[in-house]
Amino acid sequence: MKILVLNCGSSSLKYQLIDMDNSEVLAKGNYERIGEKEAFLTHKINGEKFIYHHGAENHESALIEILEELVNKLHPAISTLKEIQGVGHRVVHGGEIFKGSELVTQDVIDKIVQCGEFAPLHNFAAVQGINACIEELPGVPNVVVFDTAFHQTMPKERYIYPIPYEYYEKYGIRKYGAHGTSHDYVSKRVAELMDKDIKTLKIITCHLGQGASICAIKEGKCVDTSMGLTPVAGIPMVTRSGDLDPSVVTYIMEKENIAPKEMTAILNKKSGISAISKMAPDFRTIEGEYLNSVDAKLAVDKFSLTISEYIARYCAVLNGVDVIVFTGGIGENQFKVRESICKNLSFIGLEIDKEINLVKSEEVKISTDTSKVAVYVIPTDEEMEIAKQTVNIINK
Repeated sequence: MKILVLNCGSSSLKYQLIDMDNSEVLAKGNYERIGEKEAFLTHKINGEKFIYHHGAENHESALIEILEELVNKLHPAISTLKEIQGVGHRVVHGGEIFKGSELVTQDVIDKIVQCGEFAPLHNFAAVQGINACIEELPGVPNVVVFDTAFHQTMPKERYIYPIPYEYYEKYGIRKYGAHGTSHDYVSKRVAELMDKDIKTLKIITCHLGQGASICAIKEGKCVDTSMGLTPVAGIPMVTRSGDLDPSVVTYIMEKENIAPKEMTAILNKKSGISAISKMAPDFRTIEGEYLNSVDAKLAVDKFSLTISEYIARYCAVLNGVDVIVFTGGIGENQFKVRESICKNLSFIGLEIDKEINLVKSEEVKISTDTSKVAVYVIPTDEEMEIAKQTVNIINK
């Protein structure tokens, strides 16, 4: 079964075409700057990369270009669009409505829009992508996979906020989490690599990238996660603040006469380790200045220490831990950060092999044989997980 996986951002459309019979990625790419004259498509197939500069005014026109490229006679991924037997869509926020993946119906689309207030840039873009597929690939089933769904197994005492309960009842204000598809994938994968039943493992997964979150997983189910109502909560990220004393927000708003919308932008786009380092929002650059800049060192140390603190917290939540997994752009590639985080956790008997830890973007166990806790680096594959869940829903 060939599955097209779509990830629609506010001005982008990432995609992969996967043959699920052999898990082969037939083609993948990204349409960027949708809605601008400078819009362009980067398409990868058979190890080659093609770049096309076409003005895509919306997600539907971008999808049309992508579909044409998939059947391009010069380098076809498939001979006809009829070979596409399903489309899997990444949707960021499913609120309390969606506890798993769903086959798309008009009712499902309406509810995705309803959940859009918690992730307006992403949910509404996803709906555009879904509608475009319905129009351009008539009769092909569409499946939505939610970032929040994996976290719906959290017990209520972990997702409820200590604020007037009426706000939860009226507005659904609670912890939802994010990166669920990634946490789901790497937790299953580490169980496979360890040759153990996931239901016997206590796992802490660290998705560290531009956005970052930590997840505590017991018996294959999420029991707690660091992100909250929105992806701004948890550990400090490249441009997001992470957890704050709520009074910090109201104090700044009063002092600077800032409106809620502007404050939200500050917390999401102008905060985090980029703000502490006083540098551009590129973690590689910030970490590269670790030895040369006091501000860069402070920012990276804050990032690493907070992750260590969350892992320690989740050891208490799980009453122990069997394995810790690093994934995401930073987690997979920044060995210095992994070493720093693990050094802070030596009190639980964790040891890593510093030579093996130099690895980048490879599946590998980096803990020593004498370590009481296993530590792995596993590149995430959210697209494959979305494709798997799409196949499961279609087969039902």
